Amino acid sequence: MRLMSTAVTMLLATATLATTVSLSHAQSCQSLWVERNTYYKDGGYCFKTSRGINYFGNAGCRYDSENAVPLSRSARERIAAISRQEQRLGCN
Repeated sequence: MRLMSTAVTMLLATATLATTVSLSHAQSCQSLWVERNTYYKDGGYCFKTSRGINYFGNAGCRYDSENAVPLSRSARERIAAISRQEQRLGCN
Protein backbone atom coordinates (compact mmCIF):
# COMPACT_ATOMS: atom_id res chain seq x y z
CA MET A 1 0.00 0.00 0.00
CA ARG A 2 2.82 2.39 0.89
CA LEU A 3 4.54 1.63 -2.42
CA MET A 4 1.30 2.39 -4.26
CA SER A 5 0.94 5.70 -2.41
CA THR A 6 4.52 6.66 -3.27
CA ALA A 7 3.98 5.75 -6.92
CA VAL A 8 0.81 7.85 -7.12
CA THR A 9 2.57 10.79 -5.47
CA MET A 10 5.46 10.56 -7.96
CA LEU A 11 3.05 10.35 -10.87
CA LEU A 12 1.17 13.44 -9.71
CA ALA A 13 4.42 15.35 -9.15
CA THR A 14 5.62 14.46 -12.65
CA ALA A 15 2.31 15.50 -14.21
CA THR A 16 2.36 18.78 -12.29
CA LEU A 17 5.92 19.53 -13.38
CA ALA A 18 5.13 18.74 -17.01
CA THR A 19 2.11 21.04 -16.92
CA THR A 20 4.14 23.83 -15.31
CA VAL A 21 6.91 23.52 -17.90
CA SER A 22 4.31 23.51 -20.67
CA LEU A 23 2.60 26.63 -19.31
CA SER A 24 5.88 28.51 -18.82
CA HIS A 25 6.91 27.52 -22.36
CA ALA A 26 3.64 28.88 -23.73
CA GLN A 27 4.00 32.09 -21.72
CA SER A 28 7.57 32.50 -22.93
CA CYS A 29 6.55 31.96 -26.55
CA GLN A 30 3.67 34.42 -26.20
CA SER A 31 5.79 37.11 -24.55
CA LEU A 32 8.54 36.69 -27.16
CA TRP A 33 5.99 36.92 -29.98
CA VAL A 34 4.47 40.08 -28.48
CA GLU A 35 7.85 41.72 -27.94
CA ARG A 36 9.04 40.91 -31.46
CA ASN A 37 5.87 42.09 -33.13
CA THR A 38 5.63 45.25 -31.01
CA TYR A 39 8.71 46.52 -32.85
CA TYR A 40 6.91 45.99 -36.14
CA LYS A 41 3.64 47.50 -34.92
CA ASP A 42 5.42 50.60 -33.61
CA GLY A 43 7.17 50.90 -36.99
CA GLY A 44 3.93 50.80 -38.97
CA TYR A 45 3.83 47.20 -40.19
CA CYS A 46 0.55 45.89 -41.67
CA PHE A 47 -0.04 42.48 -40.13
CA LYS A 48 -1.22 39.70 -42.41
CA THR A 49 -2.04 36.91 -39.97
CA SER A 50 -5.25 36.82 -37.99
CA ARG A 51 -3.19 36.46 -34.81
CA GLY A 52 -1.28 39.68 -35.54
CA ILE A 53 -4.35 41.59 -36.67
CA ASN A 54 -6.40 40.45 -33.68
CA TYR A 55 -3.68 41.35 -31.19
CA PHE A 56 -2.26 44.56 -32.67
CA GLY A 57 -4.75 45.68 -35.31
CA ASN A 58 -3.73 47.41 -38.52
CA ALA A 59 -4.85 50.97 -37.83
CA GLY A 60 -2.24 53.38 -39.13
CA CYS A 61 -0.11 50.70 -40.75
CA ARG A 62 2.06 51.74 -43.70
CA TYR A 63 4.37 48.84 -44.59
CA ASP A 64 3.42 45.47 -46.08
CA SER A 65 6.90 43.99 -45.71
CA GLU A 66 8.73 43.48 -42.44
CA ASN A 67 11.95 44.43 -44.23
CA ALA A 68 10.47 47.78 -45.28
CA VAL A 69 9.68 48.82 -41.70
CA PRO A 70 12.20 51.50 -40.68
CA LEU A 71 13.86 50.04 -37.58
CA SER A 72 17.11 50.88 -35.87
CA ARG A 73 20.02 48.48 -36.01
CA SER A 74 19.54 47.63 -32.33
CA ALA A 75 15.85 46.86 -32.91
CA ARG A 76 16.70 44.56 -35.81
CA GLU A 77 19.35 42.84 -33.68
CA ARG A 78 16.85 42.36 -30.85
CA ILE A 79 14.27 40.95 -33.29
CA ALA A 80 16.87 38.49 -34.58
CA ALA A 81 17.71 37.44 -31.00
CA ILE A 82 14.03 36.96 -30.20
CA SER A 83 13.55 34.87 -33.35
CA ARG A 84 16.48 32.63 -32.37
CA GLN A 85 14.99 32.16 -28.90
CA GLU A 86 11.59 31.32 -30.39
CA GLN A 87 13.25 28.69 -32.59
CA ARG A 88 15.12 27.20 -29.61
CA LEU A 89 11.86 26.95 -27.67
CA GLY A 90 9.97 25.50 -30.63
CA CYS A 91 7.47 28.37 -30.69
CA ASN A 92 5.11 28.59 -33.62
